[in-house]
Amino acid sequence: MRFRRRAAITVPLAVLGSAFAIKGLSHAAPRISSVAFTSGTEGYDTFRIPAVVRTQRGTLIAFAEGRGHSASDTGEIRVVARRSTDGGRSWGPLLVVAEAGTDTQGNPCPVVDPRTGRILLLTCRNSGAVSEAQIMMGATEESQSRRVFVQHSDDDGRSWSPLREITSTAKRADWRWYATGPGHGIALTDGSRLVIPANHSVAPPDGSADTGAEARYYGGHDLYSDDAGRTWHIGCVDDHPDGVVNVNESAVAQLPDGRLYFNARDQKGTAAGVRCDAYSADGGRTLLRPYRPQPALTGPVVQGSLLQVQDGPLLYAGPADPAARRAMTLRSSTDGGASWSSVLKVSALPAGYSDLVQAGSGTVGLLYETGEEGPYETIAFTGIPVTAL
Repeated sequence: MRFRRRAAITVPLAVLGSAFAIKGLSHAAPRISSVAFTSGTEGYDTFRIPAVVRTQRGTLIAFAEGRGHSASDTGEIRVVARRSTDGGRSWGPLLVVAEAGTDTQGNPCPVVDPRTGRILLLTCRNSGAVSEAQIMMGATEESQSRRVFVQHSDDDGRSWSPLREITSTAKRADWRWYATGPGHGIALTDGSRLVIPANHSVAPPDGSADTGAEARYYGGHDLYSDDAGRTWHIGCVDDHPDGVVNVNESAVAQLPDGRLYFNARDQKGTAAGVRCDAYSADGGRTLLRPYRPQPALTGPVVQGSLLQVQDGPLLYAGPADPAARRAMTLRSSTDGGASWSSVLKVSALPAGYSDLVQAGSGTVGLLYETGEEGPYETIAFTGIPVTAL
């Protein structure tokens, strides 16, 4: 697979592996800052859709989509990764983790199994010749539509197993669109279960004039595995196409009381705000109630990320400017997601998707899309002392 090369974009962020000052960055506390991916370099037009985990050996692994020919969500896309063994101060060489020729392979959602140390990665694939809207309309052949895969690494992310398809157990036959994460999955604190947040779309009812591409047909669900990732099952599902809350890209965290907290993008629902949330008391098998609006988390319509800090608060990361994808901000909740307050403005610059990670016992890591002129110029990492939160 050949990717078009072009000159690297030159922005102040693009000093790989060094500490630097980013315009608009709050300097309330010392922090680690670096760039993991720079669009326009290494044969890729754009890097997007970050995800990050910390392995049992303390290595940070940053994942992204490497988009070969444009910034589009459609086309020839690979999943790539970099490893950091110094807490995010620097990043190793680019690794190609998952690819499918000229097709789209994306939506990385990694999780670390605490019982074995194995790193599992779930991704999705569709034909590079079709779009999300076409898939939602049911206007594609089954072979062109979304499929779900898992693979693993047993050597701290240096190499990866072949892709193994799990579509038959991870996706219902009547679902059309499908996406894992993006962002990380979780292991329950007792180590018994792995949980992957995900979303999908359903078809319009018979006789409807809708095409299925309308946002009301989005829905949320999760996948879980109780055998270290060998088999996967569909857990909780929320897809009510009434247009009030349209559950889209989702994230999950386990609260100190054991419940799972899900927070998702509300894709143009009529409810107030752009975020919604839900809870599960049985490890993600069912929801205690359907997703409801979460108007306290202001911002644009965009993916957001969650982290339950060890012995600390629940965090949400996402752009805070309601009018544009900019102003990456950390919000905190001390009541399990019922209410939120801003605790740190990471940057005033353009910003998009993100993922949070417990980078160490006293540090929270944030991997996020950002740039000077637009949000997709780089994927940057910042390590923030928990004391700053």
